[in-house]
Amino acid sequence: MKIIIKNCSMITMIKPDDVYRTGQIEIMDDKIVYAGTVRETDESFDREIDAKGMTALPGLINCHTHSAMSLMRGYGDDVALMKWLQERIWPIEEGLTAQDVYWGALLSIAEMLKSGTTAFADMYFFMDEVAKAADEAGIRADLSFGMVSTNDDWKERMDNCSRFYRQWNGGGDGRISVSLGPHAPYTCSPDFLRMVEELAGELGAKIHIHLAETLDEIDQIRERYGKTPLEYVKEAGILRHKVIGAHCVHLADNDMDIMKAGGVNAVHNPQSNMKLASGIAPVQKMLGLGINVALGTDSSCSNNNLDMISEMRSAALLQKVGCMDAEALPAVKVIEMATVNGARTLGIEHEVGMLKEGMKADLILVDMNKPHLYPQHDLISNVVYSAGGGDVAYTLVDGKILLDEGRLTGIDEERLYYEVDNSLKRLFNRQGR
Repeated sequence: MKIIIKNCSMITMIKPDDVYRTGQIEIMDDKIVYAGTVRETDESFDREIDAKGMTALPGLINCHTHSAMSLMRGYGDDVALMKWLQERIWPIEEGLTAQDVYWGALLSIAEMLKSGTTAFADMYFFMDEVAKAADEAGIRADLSFGMVSTNDDWKERMDNCSRFYRQWNGGGDGRISVSLGPHAPYTCSPDFLRMVEELAGELGAKIHIHLAETLDEIDQIRERYGKTPLEYVKEAGILRHKVIGAHCVHLADNDMDIMKAGGVNAVHNPQSNMKLASGIAPVQKMLGLGINVALGTDSSCSNNNLDMISEMRSAALLQKVGCMDAEALPAVKVIEMATVNGARTLGIEHEVGMLKEGMKADLILVDMNKPHLYPQHDLISNVVYSAGGGDVAYTLVDGKILLDEGRLTGIDEERLYYEVDNSLKRLFNRQGR
């Protein structure tokens, strides 16, 4: 399909200040073939979008979430992390079926597409169902089974991960990739992590793991092994591979040195960290050291949404107050975290993250014709500090329009809500909406 987007302003992310007040984007099949000033062309297009008053930017990349946990959104709010997990989340998860995970994941995918996310990294279970939902919806995804070593079926888990990798890595016309997902240092023994490391080497897979999220985790790992979580996973060999490290809140200077040397990609989840009182990640310091820091939402039951635009705003504000420095994490840097750095984290920086000729056509259009988005002295600041996910009018992935003037094109929302309600009735013994 050939699409032309005319008269839009553009934040290309090729360079921090590469902004067009009036621009044009031309798409052929799944690629951007032109992104620049308005020009005349003799080409004929299947679809023309007059985007006057809209701002185009690369699709946002949510580098850490648990999509099917949307079924538990609002369940167990205002509770500390371990109590929340042990008394609320884990008991419900014991009753989840593959079908529940499919509909929960699709609910999250619908929310992400409607708020400008074009790619996400997910860790959970029944991941074949998440892959199926991502494939059908047309979104880009990096998927991993969340694994713990509390039971004895280690080999079975590794075999399942290997099977999932071979089945789905490169699936969805190349939109789906697969990582290995050891849950966290406090739920994975050294021997188990070494098995994960060995399998990652065999498959060439990335590793997605929670790291240094809470002070409780720091204390547990220190008590058991006499190390920090970063020292612990380094000793297990995990850092020999590309690592997606979720949270990275409580880091000593030595931990950050380990991350830099090992090429660990940190994923900042500001709203979840605030809600669960986990702390403030040293994002400004990590970026200053040259560590790649991306952005994520965590699950929608610890956030409580998957709106990456609001996550950008929270990230910027939290660093400013945490550092007591109004210049910390400026707007352009936080958009970079949500686009360029996110693409680097998922290993797809040569395909997405910029509005650039030859890149995949993963992009969004934000409708700036809103009172809260006037005046527009600085487009980047407006998007980060004033906009919200509800301002996204178009979302494209691989050149396909998945959100068209605010309407999902590939997901039947009424059917989705009906099926989600069926899951909720059984899981929570509730009546429908």
